[in-house]
Amino acid sequence: MKVTLIGAGPGDAELMTVKGLNRMKQADVVLYDRLVGEDIIAMIPDTVEKICVGKHLGKHPVPQEEIDSLMVSKAKQGLHVVRLKGGDPFVFGRGGEELEILYKNNIPFEVIPGISSSIAAGIGAGIPLTHRDYSSSLHIITGHAKKNGQLDIDFKSLAQLNGTIVILMGITALENICTGFLEAGMNPQMPAAIIENATLKTQRKFIGTLETLWGLSQRNHVVSPSVVIIGNVCTLSDKLGT
Repeated sequence: MKVTLIGAGPGDAELMTVKGLNRMKQADVVLYDRLVGEDIIAMIPDTVEKICVGKHLGKHPVPQEEIDSLMVSKAKQGLHVVRLKGGDPFVFGRGGEELEILYKNNIPFEVIPGISSSIAAGIGAGIPLTHRDYSSSLHIITGHAKKNGQLDIDFKSLAQLNGTIVILMGITALENICTGFLEAGMNPQMPAAIIENATLKTQRKFIGTLETLWGLSQRNHVVSPSVVIIGNVCTLSDKLGT
């Protein structure tokens, strides 16, 4: 009986850790999220039970409570369960919440980190998230709104920092995010970028400014998963990107 929480990385199968891949091949059952790359899923042995917990037939997300229950029940059957998550389990991946459930049920666990898209997206787009000449800090935030539709972002504090802001899960709320920073006094000409499907062959990047970013996303029909980067480091994309 054991659960291994594994970060699958940003999508490119070659960016998954060797340790994570080895544990995945030793599993009895793998519970995987929607954002785990198809090439990674294909590496799971045929003898392993594979369960997608990112959606039902109608493409509705599986409730977290149901995922927790499935993870616990499979482990209590004496199985080695791998919980395979996109990116890194501890970067807006609910990894800590799931470990608390395992701890409560006296189920032993192991955590294997993965490369978060918050880091990989910048690399794939030629945007160094830190740079002595451009950025003195890095801030990773979620653009996912609360149940009441309100964003939990301290726009005023972030707007005053000379740093790089990376926003995950922010495409659906991008208009409100840009407006929030503008109203907080951030320079409308602040360089900004969107990286869609980071590290995959289908990756697209769009470079603009804080005031043009929303329009860019609309004209180019940007979809999730996408990472938004705001900061002067975005000016390096043409020089350092491929």
